[in-house]
Amino acid sequence: MLSHPLFRFVRDDKRIPFMRGRYAGLATSAVLSLLSVVLFFHPGLKLGLDFRGGVVIEARTQGPADFGRLRQALAAVHVTAAGIQRFGAEDDVLIQLDSPASGPAQEAETQHLVDTVSKAVAQAQPGTQILRADAVGATVSSELFRDGLLALGCSLVMILIYIWVRFEREFAISAVVTLILDLTKTVGFLAVTRFEFDLVMVAAILTILGYSTNDKVVVYDRVRENLRKYRTMPLRELLDLSINETLNRTLGTSSTVFLAALPLALFGGHTLAGFATVMLFGIVVGTSSSIFIAAPLLLLMGEKRLRQAR
Repeated sequence: MLSHPLFRFVRDDKRIPFMRGRYAGLATSAVLSLLSVVLFFHPGLKLGLDFRGGVVIEARTQGPADFGRLRQALAAVHVTAAGIQRFGAEDDVLIQLDSPASGPAQEAETQHLVDTVSKAVAQAQPGTQILRADAVGATVSSELFRDGLLALGCSLVMILIYIWVRFEREFAISAVVTLILDLTKTVGFLAVTRFEFDLVMVAAILTILGYSTNDKVVVYDRVRENLRKYRTMPLRELLDLSINETLNRTLGTSSTVFLAALPLALFGGHTLAGFATVMLFGIVVGTSSSIFIAAPLLLLMGEKRLRQAR
């Protein structure tokens, strides 16, 4: 005899009429995605070192960092810092510099720049240690940016092919349109929060796309089963039934992933906080879009054909 779970988000006999709010959900999603596209162009994404090129130096001072003295020390040696900020503890400093001009002597100029900065901060606050110094040239950064966008585009194409083969055309198109809307909202979130968009964020977005696809496949699987089981039920009622039947699983899985990523966002430090925060946003967006976007799109696109095919 199977035991009942200790906690359920929704009672098994509960029937929430999600499709009643389908137009509001689609309209809200469209508006948010359009705003995100606008934000992508203005003010735009804050590109990280991987995509804009430059030098990043992590240093640890003796005692709390004095940013005023550090900026004065860099100005004294004619180094214009693109950004200098604290990350993590009070003695951890992140210095971001523009990359030297590209050319055959770029590597030597970059090393000279790192040495100059190291000496300057050591004089400003004796005992300062350089923990890490990374440099990416302009040519490499443009290639990384292109490859990152190519990876996102290829992932959407492969998802389209997978769902088209596993389900039908209406399912595939609805899923990919929903994923594009999820993607644009994530880009808007990055533009608003000013998290750096780098290869780590590309990995976060790809992870979000994978999770969101899995969520939609679960709902679509139940829709397909119910299409065969309830041959005369209107598609609108069938979608409501399918979403309600998978709702506890959807919310349970989303909550588990959300709680797993939450500590990284809170305590992961400068490196992981942005990645985890974008993941949390993507989990919320992906879960809600499976209910309020993917299903209504399927209803609009397949209300006649899906029923005629059975």
